[in-house]
Amino acid sequence: MSEIVVQSVERTYRSGGRAVHALGPVSMEFEAGRTTTIVGPSGCGKSTLLRILGGLDRPSAGQVLVRGQPVGERMDGIGVVFQRDLLLDWRNILDNVLLAAEMKGLPRRAVEPRARALLDELGVGDFADRSPWELSGGMRQRVAIARALLCEPWLLLLDEPFSALDAMTRDQMGVLLQQVQQTAKTTAVLITHSIPEAVFLSDRVLVMSGRPGVILDDIAVDLPRPRTLALREEPEFAAIVRRIRVQFERSGVLA
Repeated sequence: MSEIVVQSVERTYRSGGRAVHALGPVSMEFEAGRTTTIVGPSGCGKSTLLRILGGLDRPSAGQVLVRGQPVGERMDGIGVVFQRDLLLDWRNILDNVLLAAEMKGLPRRAVEPRARALLDELGVGDFADRSPWELSGGMRQRVAIARALLCEPWLLLLDEPFSALDAMTRDQMGVLLQQVQQTAKTTAVLITHSIPEAVFLSDRVLVMSGRPGVILDDIAVDLPRPRTLALREEPEFAAIVRRIRVQFERSGVLA
């Protein structure tokens, strides 16, 4: 079942007095409970597409249907994790997570147990009373994921959430994210520049061209779950990574 349908979406914006065609046309569907990763070069419109899916930007042409309805500026049931964690330094970790509920007008007593449970699940429960500046980058991003999951979203949008982390922490976060997403059964859309990360986390990978971004390939990732980092050494994993790289080579993105 497709929860999101993207129909001939394009995005053009003005920059320096001229029109820049950033995205499309692109058409695709996203199935319930599955993780789709969009991978492509810088400036290809990946993040623009993600913002359009979340109602944070509007297409110049085409439309997006979310559960059969045109996407709106305010949409319930969506959690977003950005590249920067956007934690507020004047609030402790627990209060940063609870901010998502405050914005919806939910009483603290009703959601605090879930907030604490999420922090425990993500390995930062012991830091609930600490300030964000006391945590490492990986720990801060765990808090950002807890905040995004607090109100039990049916759709999770992730815009390069691990790109600022070191390689080891990034791998740890990838394993953790897939565990959390599989438990929550959310529909997830992830943006990344990393081809191995895209394959590891996904049920499906969409490969985008350079600007204006269009879909070069739509790849099903039929690898067993739960996944461990050892999967990256398997021939089936390497074959999907190679297929994506070949697409980028053919389009001139990779020399």
